[in-house]
Amino acid sequence: MKILITGATGFVGRALWPILLEAGHSLVVLARDASRARASIPAATVHEWNGVIGLPPAEAFEGVEAIINLIGESVAQRWNPERKRRFRDSRVLATRALVERLGTLTERPRILISMAGVGIYGDRKDEVLTEKSVAGTGFLATLGKEWEAAASSARDLGLRVVILRSGAVLGEGGGIMGKLLPVFRLGLGGKFGSGEQHLPWIHLVDLTRLIVHSLTASDLDGPVNAVAPEPVTNAEFVRALAKTLHRPCAMTVPAVALRLTMGEMAEEVLLSSQNVSPVRALESQFEFRFSLLNAALANLVGEPHSA
Repeated sequence: MKILITGATGFVGRALWPILLEAGHSLVVLARDASRARASIPAATVHEWNGVIGLPPAEAFEGVEAIINLIGESVAQRWNPERKRRFRDSRVLATRALVERLGTLTERPRILISMAGVGIYGDRKDEVLTEKSVAGTGFLATLGKEWEAAASSARDLGLRVVILRSGAVLGEGGGIMGKLLPVFRLGLGGKFGSGEQHLPWIHLVDLTRLIVHSLTASDLDGPVNAVAPEPVTNAEFVRALAKTLHRPCAMTVPAVALRLTMGEMAEEVLLSSQNVSPVRALESQFEFRFSLLNAALANLVGEPHSA
């Protein structure tokens, strides 16, 4: 299959494209920095596109059968109006431009897999959230609704559209682990606020496998919760991480301190609660390699663990 990828040099993309190549797929990459992408992925055909200005080049889509849209600036930083604008532009405007380009083509891909986030649910405490749950409130929920609507509009062009609502991605070289590990290895780790907020998560291996599964799983269409089946709270997560690293976990970062240092991001990312269930993935017979948190953490930072 000929597959076009946006965000191929990002955290998820770096783990995904080698798997696709190994499976025999041919890759086309849209990248802001084309020279960097060519150096990183020499086997791919690379076209330059910054994701915001103008439509992606039409020639990039020749013969493409599927699109995997991973584009979007990380929200794991202190927010301000300019950064919030970039979060939206890099997701909503880029995805709209991608679909607008599809509308100009006489021959179109059959599948669009577009990343999204569980932030669309907002802060929902202990409520069990499935793909049928309504969107919540707040900046991330509003952003998520616009982002998903932009991707879903490709359905009007005849594409099967899968929207993967990802939880915190556990993997080497980035994501939540890249931020937490240095602190926890020093024995300074602890829960955020009360620690009672639910933290949906997924191992990077399973996220890439779910993307690949979505390419051929014709029963998947629309939102799919990309989270592991085991729900955990923030307190349970940090205790498991500290135990895996053989470090103490006695600290508590007060909610007020998080709000003062991280602002709105703390409220919507670190302190909000989403008890998310991967109903659609399980119904599609997707088998998680890391369904339990202890196994996922052991694989990444602990003793070797056979999944």
